[in-house]
Amino acid sequence: MTTSFLPALSRRRLLTTVAASSVAVIASQSNRLHAEAESPKVSRIRPAPAEVSMVGNDALRTRVLAYDGLVPGPVLRLRQGTMLRAVVENGLTEGTTVHWHGIRLPNAMDGVPGLTQPTIRPGGRFDYAFSPPDAGTFWYHSHDDSLVQMGRGLAGPLIVEELEPPAVDRDLLWTIQDWRLEPDAQIAPGFSNRMEAAMDGRVGNTVTINGRLPDNLRVRAGERVRLRLLNAAIARIMALRFVGHSPIVVALDGQPCDPHEPAAGRILLGPAMRADVMLDMQGEPGRSYPVVDDFYDRLSYTLVRLSYDAAPPLRPHPSDAPLRLPPNPVPRPDLATAVFHDIRLQGGMMSGTGGGGMMGMGGGAAWGINGQSMTGDGSADMPPLFRIDRGRSCILDFRNETAWWHPMHLHGHSFSVLKRDGAPVPHDEWGDTVLVRPRENVRVAFVADNPGDWMLHCHVMEHQAGGLMTTIRVS
Repeated sequence: MTTSFLPALSRRRLLTTVAASSVAVIASQSNRLHAEAESPKVSRIRPAPAEVSMVGNDALRTRVLAYDGLVPGPVLRLRQGTMLRAVVENGLTEGTTVHWHGIRLPNAMDGVPGLTQPTIRPGGRFDYAFSPPDAGTFWYHSHDDSLVQMGRGLAGPLIVEELEPPAVDRDLLWTIQDWRLEPDAQIAPGFSNRMEAAMDGRVGNTVTINGRLPDNLRVRAGERVRLRLLNAAIARIMALRFVGHSPIVVALDGQPCDPHEPAAGRILLGPAMRADVMLDMQGEPGRSYPVVDDFYDRLSYTLVRLSYDAAPPLRPHPSDAPLRLPPNPVPRPDLATAVFHDIRLQGGMMSGTGGGGMMGMGGGAAWGINGQSMTGDGSADMPPLFRIDRGRSCILDFRNETAWWHPMHLHGHSFSVLKRDGAPVPHDEWGDTVLVRPRENVRVAFVADNPGDWMLHCHVMEHQAGGLMTTIRVS
């Protein structure tokens, strides 16, 4: 299979259809996992400039920012309830922090500069320590100059193993990233394009899985695969179709849900979102089947192909092992007593709110929440949007008044997704990031049991940097 990549393109409609995969197979080793559960997991992570081979040609190495020289960063794995100690040593020429995305952790460990911790200056270090209460697929990334630092590679997966993991033949992880590359495989400049910032954001021309361009994924008929999907792109939304297969979604954003087939057969993932799916490999031995991303109109492309061995099926019929994952200890909100808050998403091009179609937020901001814009990566200078008593249930109504999609992320909590445009959401869906369509209303609820000032923002990084960000205070 030949691969290529195209130079950086300034408009969304000109995106390339190049994509790929290099799959990391994660073996299930129960004895090792039990040993890890008895002592803290200690990791040392050094963000620094590096060069990596991501386009399938070792002569073309891409200059990136990387954790421990790897893009994506090293896979951190630990057992549910085990302490993680992460020593971050800053090898960059600018400040940085690490946000542990989706983890319900103490506020001081959340990694937001100027809000929960000081930035880690060049040559400095910060010690993070927390015990993830939930099993699932999570990740970590820079939260300081995050548009550029994430866009140049500072992201990595964090897997919290269940105490009793499901019975599968393989546990695979796809960390999917999106890049805008020039012909020499270097990352294109121009992270602050105001036109793009007011539209889709910086969608790239090259997609990688686990940091590489395509290899077919070798599979065997009859096997069951747990596939962990992580969208670590800074702007690209994905809608994945597994042609010839029936993936069953068993978790979203690390939180178990009712096992179900995705709507219209497409797994929809905005930036920062994750999905765990079970795939029973029922294809024909010797054949290959595409996994297609067709989110953007007329820009469908094959992300990777499932290539079947010619060997006889591993089993004559699909596995009858249970699909449902064990529940996490996330408190359920009491909707009858919950406080209610409207979260109005505003701004961007074609919003119909004046300013040439762009919301006039002031200070150069293109976006806002309830008429206010917090730009950059967060600050303690701007008062919280609202305060809520610790332990109180809270309902958020996201009202998207814009013409663009927004993956809205709440730090420090997981929420139940209740309704979309008034219609109940099925499958007991939970998340830390919810994708809100243009002009859509989405209702979520959570228990505000984690004290501190917490970020609430769009995870399209240019939208965040352009003002689509605020904080809430739990006290």
